[in-house]
Amino acid sequence: MKKADIPIMIGHLKELYPDAHCELLYNNPFELLIAVLLSAQCTDKLVNQVTPGLFAKYPKPEDFLSLSQAEMEDEIRRIGLFRNKAKNILETCRRLVVEQGGQVPNDYDYLVGLPGVGRKTANVVLSTAFGVPAIAVDTHVDRLSHRLGLTKATSVLQTELDLMKKLPKAEWTFTHHALILHGRRVCTARSPKCGLCSLQSICDLHQKEAKKVAKQTRKQAEA
Repeated sequence: MKKADIPIMIGHLKELYPDAHCELLYNNPFELLIAVLLSAQCTDKLVNQVTPGLFAKYPKPEDFLSLSQAEMEDEIRRIGLFRNKAKNILETCRRLVVEQGGQVPNDYDYLVGLPGVGRKTANVVLSTAFGVPAIAVDTHVDRLSHRLGLTKATSVLQTELDLMKKLPKAEWTFTHHALILHGRRVCTARSPKCGLCSLQSICDLHQKEAKKVAKQTRKQAEA
């Protein structure tokens, strides 16, 4: 994608998803942190079915610490990788209580040091709960960034760094959420709906495919 096409892309995304935001249900930074931890390799829809009841019973980190590992597992058993997530949540809550007075800090370095919290989770919490411009690269954002031609990175970290360089900082958070929605609804992993996509005119993958079709058509016509 050309540099001049980036404002066009953002404009299209704003028309398609003017209210793009994190679709996980939460009421405060702590609930968001736990919800994002639970969402790893799991759908937001399923997480949203579990967390309202979970947070009603255990609204603070201190409340989670009343649970044993087995009890924590039972609370989130419907969610994939529940055993490891239960362990990470309990240790995260313990550290928040001991080190932060039970509060989730607006501190990237601290967040990525918590068990189960990587760059993506920290960026979601910082951007969504604290309004800090950030780009959280999940599978959708990574896939679309490559298809659109925003990056040729071979790692998620490099994709994030490339997007930070190319996108206006004020649009980092919106673009991240909008690309997720577009990846879920249009530019899906297995069967992208290119014919319905308003980004096709500036999409590297679509342009390459269009050239292939045109070349094949010429060959057939010449045969």
